[in-house]
Order: sequence, then C-alpha cells, then structure tokens
Amino acid sequence: MQESLLYHEVHGSNGPYLLLVHGIMSSRAQWIPNIDFLKTFCRPVIVELLGHGRSPSPNDSQFYTPDNYCHEFERIRYKLGVERWFVCGQSLGASLTLRYSLNHPKHIIAQIFTNSRSALSENTSEDTMKIVVKSIDEKGRKALDNFPLHPAKSKHLKPEIKKALVEDVDLINLRGISNTMLYMVTRCSVCNIIHKNQVPTLLVVGKFDKQFAHLVKYAEKTIAKLEVKVFEGGHAVNIDAAEQFNNALQNFILRCLKEG
Repeated sequence: MQESLLYHEVHGSNGPYLLLVHGIMSSRAQWIPNIDFLKTFCRPVIVELLGHGRSPSPNDSQFYTPDNYCHEFERIRYKLGVERWFVCGQSLGASLTLRYSLNHPKHIIAQIFTNSRSALSENTSEDTMKIVVKSIDEKGRKALDNFPLHPAKSKHLKPEIKKALVEDVDLINLRGISNTMLYMVTRCSVCNIIHKNQVPTLLVVGKFDKQFAHLVKYAEKTIAKLEVKVFEGGHAVNIDAAEQFNNALQNFILRCLKEG
C-alpha cells in the first residue's frame, strides 16, 4: 500500500497504537501536555493535517477531502502493521477521526474526541469559505492573524505550549489551508451519519466552550456507545485540563482493551 502523505511520528514502544489528529491552525504541538503520559500505556501516533506543520500541501483538491484523510489514516495503520487501533480527534480533527471510524469500524477498538462543532454541526457553506479564502489570497499571512482559533489569541495556554503552537502557525502553507477550508471544512460534518457509530466512544468536553454546549446533548442523544466526561477547560480541553484528559484516556483505553 502507498505510504501516507501525512507527516506522522510514533511515540512509546508498548501497548496499543493511538492515532491523534489535531484541529485547524494547530500541529503536533497540540499534544505536548499529553504525550509523555500517554506513552506509558499506549503508542501515540501524531499526525499533522495537510498544509499544517510538517505535512505537505499538494495542489490537487482531492487530497483534502474527508474521505481521502480516511485513506491516509489507513495507509498509516497498514505501515504500522496493526489490525486495530484507537483514534482520538481534536476539534476539526475529530470530524476526520469520527468519519474514519464510521468508514472502517473493524479497524477501530474505540475512539475519543473533544469539542468539535465542525463534526456535529451542519457543514459550513462553500460561499462562506470562499470569502475566507479570498481574504487569505489578498492579505496573505496577515489574514491568519484574525482567525479566532489562532493560538496567539488564547488566554489560557501555558507559555511553553503557546510558544510552540504559534511557531508552528508559521509553518502553515497558505494554499494548503485554503484548500483545507474549501474541500475539507465544507464537507467534514458527520452529524447526519454519526447515528451509525459502531465503536465505543468517549467524548471529552471542555465546559467553558459555550458554543459547543448544545452539541453535547445532541451527541448524547445520537451517538450509540457514547460516554461523556466534562472537565474544567475550553475548546482545547486536552491542554487546559491535561491531567484529567490524560487520566480519562488511560481509564477508557485500558477498560476497552480488557472488555475486548
């Protein structure tokens, strides 16, 4: 099988593999507060989205579609030589891991995701994204500075994590992020198919993300095999409440392994 385009790195040497997928305008630095703990009981596989971090930015729009990301994840799994693994998505990344689990349930032991409006809301319209992309075309990197999820705008991040995330924003390829918005963000919602979920699922919620609050109820009503943990954090709950997040993943993963 062809090797994945996505930059990825494996941490740890024991336990099941855990695919970790960050959200828009983030990078591998998203997982700095988690990785050392996670690798004590599993093998985290950190990927970076196309146009982000150390991943390439192909011109062909087909590479940015949610279904192609599912193929890329499968290529990584095949390369690792593992039949089944865990997956975890953060924000926009959760829309991809949830779809991947829907498309390939036989290869997923269980899944985790965090606050993700992109996954559980209706898709953003192409017209809206075209306006954003036009701004990027006209203003260049300055347009990224106005993004609500730019890490420099965060008031809660620890200085060393904020510094790493901001530095990785400089690696974002403008054409790559424009293609992400046009061909992934406009197609990434799973709200109309998530009721088909077949695998044990943990939703870790940052309760201070008020825009996601109503979607927690939707998830509880719609997603089979779901359990929910709510912690004192915002949109980036894995960073804001790192200790609780880490412990929740350990308990969930070890329990799922024990239950088969």
